Amino acid sequence: MNKIPKDTHLFVDIKTLIEQSRQQVALAVNSAMTMLYWQVGNRIKTDILQNKRAEYGQEVMKQLSAKLTEQYGKGWSEKHLRHCLRSAEIFPDIETIYTLCRQLSWSHIRLLMYIDDELKREFYTEMAKLERWSFRVFQERINSMLYERTAISKKPEEMIKHNLELLKNEQKLTPDLVFRDPYFLDFLGLRDKYSEKDLETTIIVELQNFVTEMGCDFAFMERQKRISVDNEDYYLDLLFFHRRLKCLVAIELKLGKFQAAYKGQMELYLRWLDKNMKFEGEHTPIGLILCAGKSDEHIELLQLENSRIKVADYLTQLPDKHLLEQKLRAAIDIAKQRLEGKGDG
Repeated sequence: MNKIPKDTHLFVDIKTLIEQSRQQVALAVNSAMTMLYWQVGNRIKTDILQNKRAEYGQEVMKQLSAKLTEQYGKGWSEKHLRHCLRSAEIFPDIETIYTLCRQLSWSHIRLLMYIDDELKREFYTEMAKLERWSFRVFQERINSMLYERTAISKKPEEMIKHNLELLKNEQKLTPDLVFRDPYFLDFLGLRDKYSEKDLETTIIVELQNFVTEMGCDFAFMERQKRISVDNEDYYLDLLFFHRRLKCLVAIELKLGKFQAAYKGQMELYLRWLDKNMKFEGEHTPIGLILCAGKSDEHIELLQLENSRIKVADYLTQLPDKHLLEQKLRAAIDIAKQRLEGKGDG
């Protein structure tokens, strides 16, 4: 009997059917298990709420875990039961958890339900669904404080809610959800002294990691893009296209602190790109100036906060996580206080 070659259409078609079936089974199992855990947690919550004694809940968990472990084996520890209870407390509506478990795994949901800030939790939920983050990537995004690094975290609460509603209902990303500050470029391996050319060259070598840090919808187009104005040539460091924002993104790399002159340079690049490279249906290009430091007062006086020009720090070496967290939270507080001050005026 002749063997069927591996590259035949029959083999490929059947292989595709098997893989699709496996994915569907995995999704169905995950969904069923997540709903089970939520229902267990919801039942525990109902029982505990009926009794006002705090020690009662602890005793319930202990005894229930012992009985379930005896009956069904490992997997029903007190810790797991507390995860189940937490899921019911954070997502009290069954429709919410049902929708979530169709797109995210129990592991994803377990991370989400320990994020206390509701807006922050919704941000990670919608971004994970939109970009289809694996559990590992999801964990990395939370650990890197992605939410705190986005521009949206520094906006008023109503604006955050509006942007998240657009993301949830229309899968529409706004620039405030896309651009970050600072960017972590520690994967470049740059230490001590290096030039702008070294920075740019290393980014190209580590392009995949750079795009991962920027966001999955960034598509690399060109390095050292030549821009000719009145027979004078300028060279844009990096040119990208963002698929969901539907616009060109010009990136300039600067070693030192942000300077006011960088705004004029970037405005020239953006207007040239808008005139010569923007296709029909695309939005106005956006510029990102990556600096080794910036002054918030410069940004405010130049009115860049709501412009098409973004300015962000980049870090080639990560600081202590506790210090970074303090710095980011302070930046968020300062930005919101400044916005509230403008509103009062």
